[in-house]
Amino acid sequence: MFLLKRIAGLALAAGAFVLALPAAQAVQAVGDDDIFMALRDAARRNDAAQAAELAARLPNYAIPSYVDYYRLKPRLKDAAGADIRDYLARYDGEAIADRLRNDWLLELGKKRDWAVFDEQLPLYVVNDDTQVKCYALMSKLARGATVTDDARALLVAPKDYGEACPALITALVESGQFTVDDVWTQIRLAAENNQASVARRLAPLAGGDEKRVGLAIESPVVFVARGVGAGRAERETYIVALGRAARQSVEQAANALTVRAADKLSAREQALGWAQIALQASYKLVPEAASYWSKAQGAPLSPEAQQWKVRIALRNEDWKAVKADIEAMPAALRVDPAWVYWRGRALQAEGKRDEARQLFGSIADQFHFYGQLATEELEQQISIPQAAVPVTATELAAMNANPGLRRALKFFAMDLRFEGVREWNWELRRMKSEREYLAAAEFARQNNVLDRMVNTSDRTRSEHDFHQRFPTPFRDVMVKTTQSLGMDMAWVYGLIRQESRFVMHARSHVGASGLMQLMPATARFVAKKIGMNDFDHGQVNQIDTNIQLGANYLNMVLNDLDGSQAMATAAYNAGPGRPRAWRSTLPRIVEGAIFAETIPFSETRGYVKNVLSNATYYAALFEGKPQSLKARLGTVAPKGMVQSELQ
Repeated sequence: MFLLKRIAGLALAAGAFVLALPAAQAVQAVGDDDIFMALRDAARRNDAAQAAELAARLPNYAIPSYVDYYRLKPRLKDAAGADIRDYLARYDGEAIADRLRNDWLLELGKKRDWAVFDEQLPLYVVNDDTQVKCYALMSKLARGATVTDDARALLVAPKDYGEACPALITALVESGQFTVDDVWTQIRLAAENNQASVARRLAPLAGGDEKRVGLAIESPVVFVARGVGAGRAERETYIVALGRAARQSVEQAANALTVRAADKLSAREQALGWAQIALQASYKLVPEAASYWSKAQGAPLSPEAQQWKVRIALRNEDWKAVKADIEAMPAALRVDPAWVYWRGRALQAEGKRDEARQLFGSIADQFHFYGQLATEELEQQISIPQAAVPVTATELAAMNANPGLRRALKFFAMDLRFEGVREWNWELRRMKSEREYLAAAEFARQNNVLDRMVNTSDRTRSEHDFHQRFPTPFRDVMVKTTQSLGMDMAWVYGLIRQESRFVMHARSHVGASGLMQLMPATARFVAKKIGMNDFDHGQVNQIDTNIQLGANYLNMVLNDLDGSQAMATAAYNAGPGRPRAWRSTLPRIVEGAIFAETIPFSETRGYVKNVLSNATYYAALFEGKPQSLKARLGTVAPKGMVQSELQ
């Protein structure tokens, strides 16, 4: 019964593949797809028995490598090495084989089977799994290698640690390659990233108490109120608690450190405490944040803290501090285009024009927010590069014959976007030229997979097709809607490109739907506001309805926020109240780029940059002339909170 119920839905999802078949074969194909979906679910539940039974019912499935993967994955922990090697040999060169090797490396690491791990690691192509990298360092450590520097560079994202990375830290401590300072750095980093379990696990390695560290993270105000205990571990745990308490009240945490704890902490420990408080003050954009950073002088900072120290200096237009703090970053962070650009601005403010122009020139050929800003600092405007020679029929035929891209299309038709994207990106990794990227992007366009078209075309560096990168589907609806509202169509397209990449039925993890990713409550509010009395939420994925509601909402927040595209874009992502609150903390009028750079939410910060960068290119395409991102960003002025029905 379960399988029968799914047939109708899958017939729609797999339409492009089913319609070409005779009716009887179409029903069989959909039935097989339904069994495959059930197999996938069984493998995800680690139900080996059901996975084996379902896989046996798919002897001739269109994608056998995935059938065999889902058959093997639930029993990987106990599978014979010969079975795994046989799978890897049969499907050598496929994305799913590399995925299985990733899974196997994790199991080998857990078993500390370094001989087989070291044999398989060089064959792992993607090599993007932090846990595998931690196991790789453990293997080197077991052979007597010094891996301290590599470990410090790797261990910066505790949410990705899993079992492997705490085990690596333990091994580093036991071998003498990590000190107690290193462990407390990791504990503070875990607390900063809401990874309490990691912090508790590491505490004993530094002489700390697991329960006390847990209390400092989960009940920091209570912990801080009890005062500083005796011994280094208690002082370090108190510092962790200060940072957590500052999330609730920066002022109270700062007062506790100043009045009640300073005489019990060394100068180094006080600096660490201020660094914890300064980061939370930065997120809240409180005026004292710069002062707190000055008190944290000399404290080791996480990459997140290093960047926020610069952002606060930017807000205050303290260009001397901006330059010094960027130059204090590790090299890997300092070469990020954001900090290349802002360092150039700081040098320019010092009158070091030639040095600044050299930095701007190093990123001005990159097609992103900072590349565009750098271009304008070089007294040029943003234009569309010369179009590449169109893709030939021969180049396109090679993409059509590519088995990995065909597998990706099959998955997209089944609405299995994760698998489809993995297959697509795997094939891009194997391509040798930009002509192949352009051909793959055109293949995606012809199959109406516009997000892959955009993603693929974005990879070119010397040959470009900006009509692939910045598509304009549903233009008749967009023209009608934006003209009726007097809106900038380039901006609306720029927002859609960021929101959904033109995936018509996109749905976010929080329930936003469609091209313009509308939340249910927002869709209902706007529909009522514009008199769409017959609106039903089932209409939200209809192209014209989604664009009409999304554009109207964007126009509402634009009018509510004094016509600032920077603030209205932030409002579309984070809600109208937040940009008003962020603006109210500004010390002076700031350029829009500084406002965007200092948005406290990382998702919204990236969102605003990408949307306005997109809009600038769309405007250049529509108007056929160079554009200014700086003009689009404008300036943002301090202003008190404004009441609005859009809250």
